[in-house]
Amino acid sequence: MEANGTDTTEIEEVAEKLTESTIKAAIKHQKEAEFIIKNIQWATCQDFTVDLGRQQIEEYILTWEMHESWLHWSEYLQEEELEYTIRYCYRVKWSIPTCRKPIPRAIACVYFFIDLSKIKPAWLPVEVFFILESSKYIHRPGKSRFREKWLKDIMESKIILMNSITF
Repeated sequence: MEANGTDTTEIEEVAEKLTESTIKAAIKHQKEAEFIIKNIQWATCQDFTVDLGRQQIEEYILTWEMHESWLHWSEYLQEEELEYTIRYCYRVKWSIPTCRKPIPRAIACVYFFIDLSKIKPAWLPVEVFFILESSKYIHRPGKSRFREKWLKDIMESKIILMNSITF
């Protein structure tokens, strides 16, 4: 025991635990920073069609790290005329059907938007972004890493809501 009444071994133990947790957090952060966010080569504005947009969304989804149990279905929703762009909207519905429950209790939707500029050169690629049904955050291919957990969270919140309602 020191003269001021503190035990140096306790302080050393706390410092060691703090150092270990800091090093683990730094290693985890470094591994995430090294992850390469995948993307695809999107079509140019002049080559774009509604079907090509859907095919490219499917191709982009293949770059996501998802468990094989996830199934999805994509569909074209609408075309929207804006001041400087033409926006094409698509929806991708996700679920995890099983042998015991082939009809899932909940689904999660991801909405894709493909913008064709009216003012930029037609040889430039289309602009693509997507949002999840429960979020306003805009994700851009090649800029944000898709997380399977986002879909699970949406489905879990829907199931909790359904269980809380009595008919």
